[in-house]
Amino acid sequence: MSVFTVSFLSCVLSGFMVDTKEIVNLCKRRGFVFQSSEIYEGISGFWDYGPLGILLKNNIRDSWWSRMVIASPIGPDNKPISIVGLDSSIIQHPNTWKASGHLDGFSDIMTDCKDTKKRYRVDQLIVVIEKNMLLAEDNKCGYVFNLEDGQDVISKRIKKLGGKYSDENFEVISLEKIPYESYVFLYAPDSNKIGTLTEPKPFNLMFQTNVGPVSSDSNISYLRPETAQGIFLNFKNVIDSTKVRIPFGIAQIGKAFRNEVNPRNFLFRTREFEQMELEFFCHPKDAVTWHEFWIQERNNWWNSIGIQNSNLKLRKQEVEELAHYAKNGNGTVDIEYQFPFTEPNYGEIEGISHRSNFDLTTHQNLSKKTLTYRDVITNEKFIPDVIEPSAGLNRGFLALLFSAYTEDKNRPSQFYMNFPFHIAPVKAAIFPLTNNTEEIQLAERLYMEIRKKFNCEFDSKQSIGKRYARADEIGVPYCITIDSQSCIDNTITIRDIKTMAQRRIGIEYVMDFLNNQ
Repeated sequence: MSVFTVSFLSCVLSGFMVDTKEIVNLCKRRGFVFQSSEIYEGISGFWDYGPLGILLKNNIRDSWWSRMVIASPIGPDNKPISIVGLDSSIIQHPNTWKASGHLDGFSDIMTDCKDTKKRYRVDQLIVVIEKNMLLAEDNKCGYVFNLEDGQDVISKRIKKLGGKYSDENFEVISLEKIPYESYVFLYAPDSNKIGTLTEPKPFNLMFQTNVGPVSSDSNISYLRPETAQGIFLNFKNVIDSTKVRIPFGIAQIGKAFRNEVNPRNFLFRTREFEQMELEFFCHPKDAVTWHEFWIQERNNWWNSIGIQNSNLKLRKQEVEELAHYAKNGNGTVDIEYQFPFTEPNYGEIEGISHRSNFDLTTHQNLSKKTLTYRDVITNEKFIPDVIEPSAGLNRGFLALLFSAYTEDKNRPSQFYMNFPFHIAPVKAAIFPLTNNTEEIQLAERLYMEIRKKFNCEFDSKQSIGKRYARADEIGVPYCITIDSQSCIDNTITIRDIKTMAQRRIGIEYVMDFLNNQ
């Protein structure tokens, strides 16, 4: 039964076991992430980012934007790359999704359970049956499970329903290989009844809506399932209104929506998510060079926000995995992170695709508007190729939480969140040691100065140990303590979260210290 995925509750990261439940609990306890609509028992696939979560998320977003647009990378020619920004609308003309292929091809093959009313992706289901036995033979039955179900789940359920279980006499088959006429002999994943699965049918993942006051077939539209198309729709507008010339990029950060049938694994697979996306337009002859450049550049950025190569890998997608837009290009390379729920494998946090000229060509054909580019020097006309680094902000947020979680049994909290200074949601915490009026006033003056540039906290409650423990849990790089000595010589104690080392410096040097981090 080794084919089954390992339990997703724990995995080895940074030399110790990280419990996914601990990350989820930390997010709730300290205000990183809340279940959306929690007071109404929540809604699957949607999450709300709390006070600390939005700070962390914004810092990741700002780091990406700064790296891609404000101070764009130096290209292979040792010159800054020309990249401009865009913010396109979430609802776009329905023909957008016809041209992109989403309207006709953005579907998963699904089956419903008539007993539980649950819906499942067929490619995510496996069937456990006795070896060398046909389902119909001697009324033999098969037991359907999700790919992520562990061996213990499978064993217990088969014993309950079938009365026996042994690794030696059962085998695993993908549901995709089971003909529909044999479904009558299958137990659905969450049902105690046999033969409840319906015939598989395609299910479009786009959220449908209506534009205007009347709902009708004539005004059907969709929430965008990806941010890329808004960039392609504005390609000519950007060319005409700016001085950009190929090669150049258009960057965008925004929300997208997919009606995932089975949202799972906390923030990893959700129905509402955010993409940090670049569409980089280049001459077709240069596409391979630029594809390789962006693969390395994007991997370096993940390192810069605190996700090290030890937890990352680059994986080139197999031909059968490629999206339709990448099949005629140089393929797609995924940057993957080893999440607990994907161990021993990895889960994608970014894809760098060579989309060739698929999107501009299809939009040109359907709209009848020219989207060719003319080189002002050579007078050559062509439709540019596109290299697309597309990063998941939500998945990056989650990967960063796992990477930052650092065990330390010497602390009251037993761990600390090791964020890089520029990513940490709170940069400093100001702690007056006692409620002495002078200490409080000095601490408040320092707090008022620091908050002009850095997000910081002021906390005078509880013991200093408990204040340090909370600061460790939310990843505050530096805690600054004001004590009686501070009131005499204007010095403070500054504590480093990583080492817990403390040193005393003049209060007038605090801002310089933080500025240099």
